[in-house]
Amino acid sequence: MPLQDQIVYRDLGLVDYQTTLKSMQDFTEQRTENTADELWVLQHNPVYTLGRKGNRTNLINVGQVPVVQVDRGGDVTYHGPGQLVVYLLVDIKRIDKSVRELVSAIEASIVEYLANLGITAAARRDAPGVYVAGEKIASLGLRIRRGCSYHGLALNIDMDMTPWRGINACDLGVPITQINDLLDNAPPINTVASELATILAHCIGYKEIVSRAD
Repeated sequence: MPLQDQIVYRDLGLVDYQTTLKSMQDFTEQRTENTADELWVLQHNPVYTLGRKGNRTNLINVGQVPVVQVDRGGDVTYHGPGQLVVYLLVDIKRIDKSVRELVSAIEASIVEYLANLGITAAARRDAPGVYVAGEKIASLGLRIRRGCSYHGLALNIDMDMTPWRGINACDLGVPITQINDLLDNAPPINTVASELATILAHCIGYKEIVSRAD
């Protein structure tokens, strides 16, 4: 099958943020025109990340949670257990999409997945991410290097929401929500990962998802 028609799916489990960031950067530097695109699904240990143009005044009371300056777009956000993170290691030229079109496809996939759960959500043109009744449920930030993307999306599922109070998330001043606050019971995170990844792959234009553990 042509490379533009398939994407590799890897479930990395609960992993350290900085180690994973280095892995994404190395993958992007070393990939060639024959390297398949990949989706990495995972959770992170608690960490705040501040984008390239992030405003440190949005770090209000971070306590003992580490803060990492990163190379993605966007401002400050939080990652922790119970949040699904999906990193998109994608050759932009191969999928024949602009960065804006890729962002829109990512947002559309989250909106579609939440609709399948009975949650009405929407994207905002002025602020990347996905929102439910004005509250942010998913964050999004990408980095494009050598014509390829890394970083991706973070969807709040069933997490300790306390650390969100320590930041002005994404410099928006909006409340943060999660699936478990909107439903009686949030689906297991591995179920969310596989179902959202399938929708995401199709929204981008892939025909096949290949799961790999290596």
